[in-house]
Amino acid sequence: ARESGANFVTPGALAAVRARLAAPEKHQTLKEDRLWADLLSSMPLCFNLFGDLAGDADACRKSMRTWWPDAPDGESRVRFEHSPGRRDPAFLGNKSAFDVAFEIRASVASADTRAIVGVETKYHEHARKEDPPEDEALARYVEVTERSGIFVDGWRERVVGTPLQQIWLDHLLVLAMLQHPSKQWTWGRFVLVYPSANPSFAAAASRYRETLVTSDTFEARMIEDLLAAGTLADGVVAAIRERYVDSP
Repeated sequence: ARESGANFVTPGALAAVRARLAAPEKHQTLKEDRLWADLLSSMPLCFNLFGDLAGDADACRKSMRTWWPDAPDGESRVRFEHSPGRRDPAFLGNKSAFDVAFEIRASVASADTRAIVGVETKYHEHARKEDPPEDEALARYVEVTERSGIFVDGWRERVVGTPLQQIWLDHLLVLAMLQHPSKQWTWGRFVLVYPSANPSFAAAASRYRETLVTSDTFEARMIEDLLAAGTLADGVVAAIRERYVDSP
């Protein structure tokens, strides 16, 4: 699988994989066997969907402006399996990472001001009930949640220890970045991406929205919507559809 690169549908996606593996992040938990050899894993799907943007700054910026027009405009960078600081208590203190992050350096802001779109991709997975976090970790998660001011009363009973917990923890990473003492992130959004044929995450996303007063920092998008936006190259769209969408 390593030699053939068969898990990746374009040369750009394969190049993005090799570039990411050559630049490991501290405390990362990237499982290379899944990346190279599991055709059903959402990890290679993420590289296939967004990998060509990593090598084309203009295409990346155009895609950002089309997919998330309310995001600040500016120089965009694609980072796969990325966390601003795994195990760093200034964020969440855990190993959470985005499948892919789009970092934006806003052209109208200072050089130290950034925006972030953190993406989690799903393919065949189901939204499953999870055990509640340990008390110390949960205290930090609750702190970030309450400080954000965007969750409805009674959110905890509806999220912690439920099938919505994974979505919540991914969303919290964006919220923790927006709350970081450095104040370098001034805009952020967590985006859950899944195929239309995955009813489990479609339903989970709908239920999760109901826990939010405002959904400015959370969005759920279907893969087909991203493909139909007209920003990805025709060859990339065709390859993604053949591998993941139109297959029987």
